[in-house]
Amino acid sequence: MAAACRSVKGLVAIITGGASGLGLATAERLVKQGATAVLLDLSDSDGEAQAKKLGKGCVFAPADVTSEKDVQAALNLAKEKFGRVDVAVNCAGIAVAIKTYNAKKNMAHTLEDFQRVLNVNLVGTFNVIRLAASEMGQNEADQGGERGVIINTASVAAFEGQVGQAAYSASKGGIVSMTLPIARDLAPVGIRVMTIAPGLFGTPLLATLPEKVRNFLGSQVPFPSRLGDPAEYAHLVQTIIENPFLNGEVIRLDGAIRMQP
Repeated sequence: MAAACRSVKGLVAIITGGASGLGLATAERLVKQGATAVLLDLSDSDGEAQAKKLGKGCVFAPADVTSEKDVQAALNLAKEKFGRVDVAVNCAGIAVAIKTYNAKKNMAHTLEDFQRVLNVNLVGTFNVIRLAASEMGQNEADQGGERGVIINTASVAAFEGQVGQAAYSASKGGIVSMTLPIARDLAPVGIRVMTIAPGLFGTPLLATLPEKVRNFLGSQVPFPSRLGDPAEYAHLVQTIIENPFLNGEVIRLDGAIRMQP
């Protein structure tokens, strides 16, 4: 007999990059569906105000995803306020646009910038995964044997990185590549691991661009020909949590776009 799909209602989620964009949209949806959420974001983010907007089912945890101490403190806060951690959603990330070598300026990509992007996006994601898994492993398993769900955020740049995206693509490609082995690592514990690879989304990063540019980017998406809505990312997060047979996979959420150079 197949296991029944679970509900997000009553689950406790920690969401990195939770103060804006994809992370905030995820928190909003999960809280609306009856879950509780910990918004993990930098101390100078809008996390405190956003958590207050979401009400008693949400708290803010100021943290840097690359810090073991910070992430553990956020997980401790989740347990203190809500009793446990069932879900971790990794949305925190940064990007730079730098060519490997700029012939016009006779300038090579700085090693510092490359390492910084990998440290936040890839190492930071793994830091949250390993610490969250340690907490989830202590949960009592549900009727299907599940103790937790971890959802990471890659990008279509992991597959079709554009000019100037060597660092960003490498970091997101790393997230894609570690999804299956970590799912295999955590399978005996009853923790599922999935990754979403978004295409072009209407996040605060793209909101800084002129409307004409945003419209052009949206027109590059085959169908629907527009930028993705963060609420659509959040919808997929909920689907992954609720479907117990989704594990060890990367799902492109991109309107069928394939990025050009």
